[in-house]
Amino acid sequence: MDIRPERADDAADIGDVIVRAFGRPDEARLVAQLREAGDVAISLVAVEGGAVIGHILLSPMAAPFRALALAPLAVAPERQKQGVGAALIKAANTQARREGWDAVFVLGDPAYYGRFGFRGDLAAGFESAFAGVHFMVLPLTDGLSATEGRLDYAPAFGNLT
Repeated sequence: MDIRPERADDAADIGDVIVRAFGRPDEARLVAQLREAGDVAISLVAVEGGAVIGHILLSPMAAPFRALALAPLAVAPERQKQGVGAALIKAANTQARREGWDAVFVLGDPAYYGRFGFRGDLAAGFESAFAGVHFMVLPLTDGLSATEGRLDYAPAFGNLT
């Protein structure tokens, strides 16, 4: 399996993986809208045998520091629970750190994302439309420069049902 940046000719395959992973088209539409709006900071695919088997997207957030939102992460159903998602998360976080981002926020399962260092307690002071027990942050530096404030996702997230 190789992980590489998304290319323009990957869009249809990415959309297919996302729809199959989530069982609905909403997240695939979100990715398309983020692309169209220019709200993509990092978009990586996992490829095996020439086929896209996974995808991760990070988009810039309005925050008190340079922050990204991880959403969505999708892995083809037949390849789930085989380390594809973990490899995509690690690669995306490494690239975000290398590019000078301060943190990555995610809305997800604390048991899963906690394995990668995401913490709900560090996100608890931030105001967001997605705040709650599943809202977590991964600091990419030695610490967050702020522990409270308003976080806003890219406008396309407002269209997600």
